[in-house]
Amino acid sequence: MAARGQAGPATIEDVARAAGVSRSAVSKVIRDAYGVSPAMRERVTAAIERLGYRPRVSARGMRGKTFTLGIEIPDLANPFYPLLLAGATAALSGTPYQLVIAPADPAHSEGYRALQALVDRQVDGVIAVSPLVEQAWLSEVSATVPLVMLGRHDRAEEYDTVVSDDEAGALTVMRHLFDLGHRDIAHLTGEPEDSDPGFGVPQAIRLQAYRTAMQEAGLGDRINIAHVPGVTAGAHRAALRLLAETERPTAIVACHDEPALEVLRAVADAGLTADDVSVAGYDGIAIAGHPGISLTTMRQDGERMGRRSVELLLERLAGRTAPRHEVVEPDLVVRSSTRPPRALGGR
Repeated sequence: MAARGQAGPATIEDVARAAGVSRSAVSKVIRDAYGVSPAMRERVTAAIERLGYRPRVSARGMRGKTFTLGIEIPDLANPFYPLLLAGATAALSGTPYQLVIAPADPAHSEGYRALQALVDRQVDGVIAVSPLVEQAWLSEVSATVPLVMLGRHDRAEEYDTVVSDDEAGALTVMRHLFDLGHRDIAHLTGEPEDSDPGFGVPQAIRLQAYRTAMQEAGLGDRINIAHVPGVTAGAHRAALRLLAETERPTAIVACHDEPALEVLRAVADAGLTADDVSVAGYDGIAIAGHPGISLTTMRQDGERMGRRSVELLLERLAGRTAPRHEVVEPDLVVRSSTRPPRALGGR
């Protein structure tokens, strides 16, 4: 966009004149080249913002950079992903980089196609939320472009990772329910029965933590898992089945907040309250804190995770080669959806 009163889009020469520097100096600032003084960078950046100058992507590409970072997300509907995007966007403030968002389409939900599209468009770095993409394929991609995996507990040498401590978070939720007096606790997950927590997928790790907590509490015979493909869409129906059991659970832990909201709906539809069945989720999406919902949840700091992912990419672009695997600690937010169990006269 041209500055007010300016005919046509601003050019690099316009920026050079406004900043009182040479055209090559402007080019150095745009390319983030070595040897640019802070004062020159400040003058040129101010002129760029004032004039609304936008370097041509094709020209930048020929110089080796496109000044774009790509982020792949599974879908646009999950309210946790905007938190990641907000953090990533904030981290790019004051840099020459722009964020390109590539949601995985329903026909290719694993994420391969969206990731490949970002690579084909020659973004300078990629952030991905792709729990189903094979690690070997990700290693191949990272050989051509810096890569940060969000939510994948991989210990890869070729790329970086930023994760929530899913095991500790899930165990904390279980301890909270045990402390309230619950023993008949069910877990609702989108993972199949043969899921492998070693693959590094958050849902699988949380599922294994549930099993571990129940077994260590001497409640292995009360393990009750609802495996629900397309977990959010099927959570309401699955929860109603759990609630119809002869010895229904006194608490249900969902793998994410979105299916937890559907569990809350099922509890209400069954004529029950939190005094009958406690419900807990995982993510910390904003709607969970609404007074009419008041969902207990293990809150991930999505903005921090998004921000740190961008910072790691920028470090890679600046020359770092050693992998970084960072863990963001979640925190339990206790609300009114979890309460001590009402005596059922059962086990």
